[in-house]
Amino acid sequence: MVKRKRYLEKLKKLKDMQLIKVVTGFRRCGKSTLLTQFQEYLKECGVEHTQIININFEKIEFEHLLDYKSLYDYVIERLHPDKTTYIFLDEVQLVENYQKVVDSLFVRDNVDVYITGSNAQMLSGKLATLLSGRYIEIEMLPLSFAEFYELVGGDKRDAWKRYFSNGSLPYTAYINDDEILHDYLLGIYNTVLLKDVVERKKIQDIALLQSVVKFIFDNIGNIVSSKKISDSLVSYGRKTTSVTIENYIQSLLEAYVIYKVERYDVKGKQHLKSLEKYYIVDTGLRKLLLGKNNTDIGHILENIVYLELIRKGFKVSIGKVDDLEVDFIAEKDGDKEYYQVSASILDPGTFKREIEPLRRIRDNYPKYIITMDEITSNDEGIKQINIIDFLLQ
Repeated sequence: MVKRKRYLEKLKKLKDMQLIKVVTGFRRCGKSTLLTQFQEYLKECGVEHTQIININFEKIEFEHLLDYKSLYDYVIERLHPDKTTYIFLDEVQLVENYQKVVDSLFVRDNVDVYITGSNAQMLSGKLATLLSGRYIEIEMLPLSFAEFYELVGGDKRDAWKRYFSNGSLPYTAYINDDEILHDYLLGIYNTVLLKDVVERKKIQDIALLQSVVKFIFDNIGNIVSSKKISDSLVSYGRKTTSVTIENYIQSLLEAYVIYKVERYDVKGKQHLKSLEKYYIVDTGLRKLLLGKNNTDIGHILENIVYLELIRKGFKVSIGKVDDLEVDFIAEKDGDKEYYQVSASILDPGTFKREIEPLRRIRDNYPKYIITMDEITSNDEGIKQINIIDFLLQ
């Protein structure tokens, strides 16, 4: 079991702080494993097992606690009388009115509360209203390549091929059989679509939702709008509207299936309110839906780089420089980094196309081109980096 070090270190720093720790992210990205690892850390620090209450609401043995009053009574009866009790509520959004339980526990002395959820809406509704300024969110992603490589070992290039092909959901590191991998990913996809999207949003036209998902998965890294999706589906005989598509997109965003990236005018220094792009939480799911022959290498690389940048805490935008585009502007702590992503720039024409937008940016922030080429270079301060080296930095 690979240590999710980046997230684990955050929880260690937040231990015993008067804040509710909310771990969010795509279903099966490793939230439960993270809580288990943190509980092991607590025991190493001398915390007794009687000080830990751990409830996973996806397990049938806790089904009777889906009633919020029963849950509250269950927890209160088990609070340690003299020491801090660490309470872990996994997939707590399955409990109706769970906000009341969390709020009531939070105001008690000697209680440290940790919750997880697979839907972003849990932080935009009643919980946010009740706990304004009293919680901190840790948004979790599937495995980075560094974490994946730590699990599989061996030659890093072989590990990269598996990561690129099979995706980053934790259990894929243990699966070497294509049929089993397909069934595993299909189970996750169906669960997310049916439980976290259809059931939550009361969506009636599941086939239309699936068409929207496939369209976005097929167009990662391309400019996409709800109208463009609607027009495309209507042209194939599906009756829908851009408003419906917008609602479906919002549902997918809330379930952490997709991420929206806005565009930023580098010279005008302002965000543009249209023509955004979407990236997906896991490229293995793309292969599941579109087939292994649908391999748009450049855009898959873009998707992997985007996820890595947000893992590292960057706020990411698409850059506009005159009539050209920079794949990513990554901002953190007042600094910026610029990235172009391409499968290869060995062809002179491709090299010129990729480097020109970076040359037009006149500031002194770092500029990179990420490729699968083994050859690296430094052209006018613009560094070319191999994708594996970038991901293992």
